Amino acid sequence: MSADADEALLRALLAELAAAPGGVSLPRLCKRLDVRMSVLLRTLAWLGEERIGDAQGPGWVRTVEDGGRTLAQLTDSGRQFAASLADAPPDA
Repeated sequence: MSADADEALLRALLAELAAAPGGVSLPRLCKRLDVRMSVLLRTLAWLGEERIGDAQGPGWVRTVEDGGRTLAQLTDSGRQFAASLADAPPDA
């Protein structure tokens, strides 16, 4: 996946999550973003709070269990970042 595709996915994912404060189920996100679950899970891991190797995640998203569903939600810092992205042109 190219850097442009990564940025497009990041923007689309954050926009979807910003529009749903209660969270979005992972299968629904896959369908809306037209990505495989493995791609979504890697992207969520990269944007989350956990360490991946030597890199600390930015903590913009979290996943929560809701009954039998797993939802992705923006954190407060994720909402701030998503708002700053929404105000910036795609090439910024």
